[in-house]
Amino acid sequence: MKKVALSEVKDDLSKFLRLAEKDEIIITRHGKPAGILIGFENEEDWFDYLLENDPRFLARVEQARKNLRTGLGIRIEELP
Repeated sequence: MKKVALSEVKDDLSKFLRLAEKDEIIITRHGKPAGILIGFENEEDWFDYLLENDPRFLARVEQARKNLRTGLGIRIEELP
């Protein structure tokens, strides 16, 4: 993870978006973390990010896990 000053990012955003495809970039303001720049190499990476950060999807996954623990679900290995 790389740290870069906001003024530097503003001067060359395209460059930092390309770099962010490989590794997240922490953007600092007055030397303190102010944000994060996350790039995506392709649409699949974008879709994965959306799922990983969607509270509705995460709630459904948690509910499915809870169902499995209580015996209400079916494991994928048990499907025909």
